[in-house]
Amino acid sequence: MNYFFARFRVSLTCAVAGLALLGGCASTGNPRDPLEPINRGIYTFNDGFDTTLLKPAAEIYRGVLPQFVRTGVHNVFSNINDVIVALNNLLQAKFVNAVSDVGRIVVNTTVGLLGVFDVATELGLEKHDEDFGQTLGYWGIGDGPYIVLPILGPSSLRDSVGVFVDFKTDPLTYVDPTRDRNILWGVRAVNRRSELLDASKILETAALDPYEFVRDAYLQRRRSLVYDGSPPKEQDEDVDIKMKPRSERRDSPFPDPTGGSILISGEAPTPAQLEALEQAARAAQQPQPAAREPAAAERGAAAPQSQKARIVRFWAPVAR
Repeated sequence: MNYFFARFRVSLTCAVAGLALLGGCASTGNPRDPLEPINRGIYTFNDGFDTTLLKPAAEIYRGVLPQFVRTGVHNVFSNINDVIVALNNLLQAKFVNAVSDVGRIVVNTTVGLLGVFDVATELGLEKHDEDFGQTLGYWGIGDGPYIVLPILGPSSLRDSVGVFVDFKTDPLTYVDPTRDRNILWGVRAVNRRSELLDASKILETAALDPYEFVRDAYLQRRRSLVYDGSPPKEQDEDVDIKMKPRSERRDSPFPDPTGGSILISGEAPTPAQLEALEQAARAAQQPQPAAREPAAAERGAAAPQSQKARIVRFWAPVAR
């Protein structure tokens, strides 16, 4: 065991040194993203992988299975993820939340038929969102440089370590045989991607630079999660997210059924959140009275920024 931790510390030190060296060579002036040229290349690869393989699979999955089946699949994987959440609440000394998470697992696994039905939420046991990256941040470890991981998407040096630990504590990691484990990972990835189909189109419509939009939204949201929704004010906290002018946006909030693919790590939104998002999109399609055009224009400019929290959570097919 001591040998394992010694090797882990050496590997982490080498990774930090390597990133610092690469950052010095590739920095574009953004202190949060010193590896931007490399990250953009990986982002392009991820986007191509999503557009070519994952998104078509998600569209077929969404078209074939009815909503109640997809909700059951989402609940099953959410119940499995509660094991990671409970462990990290315990590591953060949030004992009340950890007990609540264990209660969720017990109730949903038994009464909820292996998690197909989210009975725990109906009983008042709140769903939490914790991972090892947040645990490291909770104990004062900085996020480090922004990193885009192949396939897994946006991350940071701290959260990359968290992904590795979450992978080791994920119950799916220990499913045997390997074929069954890979099938479960694939279903989880496709299910999460299907829940983000509409959100990815909003990203394509609203963001002038999707890479910067995803990066800034990811960093803001991770900081909010570490501080449980109440992060302290920082001097550089106000981020200028570049949005497309209204004249450059397409008429429909869902303009291109084949475009707008994204790869963003984290949990998918709930079906209720997706329904609210679709209702907002339908409302945006309705014509507005001429006298209220200035107010509508203001809403059109502000809405994409408020929607970034909805689209920033996506899948990590292996680790989460």
